[in-house]
Amino acid sequence: MNIFRFAGDMIHLASFFVLFLKMLSSRSVEGLSLKTQELYLLVFVTRYIDLLLPHHWSWLVIYNTIMKIIYISASATIVYYFRFKVPWKTTYKKEEDSFLHDRFAILPCAVLALIINSEFTIIEILWTFSIYLEAIAIMPQLILIQRYGNVENLTAKHVEQFIFMLCQYDIDSMDVFYILRSDSNNASAYPDPAVWKRRKFN
Repeated sequence: MNIFRFAGDMIHLASFFVLFLKMLSSRSVEGLSLKTQELYLLVFVTRYIDLLLPHHWSWLVIYNTIMKIIYISASATIVYYFRFKVPWKTTYKKEEDSFLHDRFAILPCAVLALIINSEFTIIEILWTFSIYLEAIAIMPQLILIQRYGNVENLTAKHVEQFIFMLCQYDIDSMDVFYILRSDSNNASAYPDPAVWKRRKFN
């Protein structure tokens, strides 16, 4: 593991913390998109399906396992608050969160993962699907803000949450260059960005 990977993980954890803090302090999910949170939950569940597989345990595998469980648990908790927890569920405006995520996010990414993947196996297809879906998972939230002008309703801490997510993507990109530089002799073995991220998380 390198510094870029660790920094990305910590920023991602911080984004969960900021979002929880916003929700708990305001006791509201107004201005937030449930569909974005559901997409991120689907990303983590499909990406980390390898949690069910046997591993040769090491400190890095233990670290990865803990982080994967945290990501899935945190995302599932957020979705639970949106759907079932009072008073949060009463503040969710379903009519504003109108992006058809099943039709314009999940389905296209699933089809693309079946066509373009590094290996035609269940694990690799699910992994590739998660990579494609992660790239557009933020769209329902951005569309909600653009259509209904809910930026005014977002606390400063929630705005920081978006910044954290964007920073995480930037750090992940730097990590790809780190991998290629540190393993330049084998760079040709990883022509697919999905393979880079696959290698990074194993």
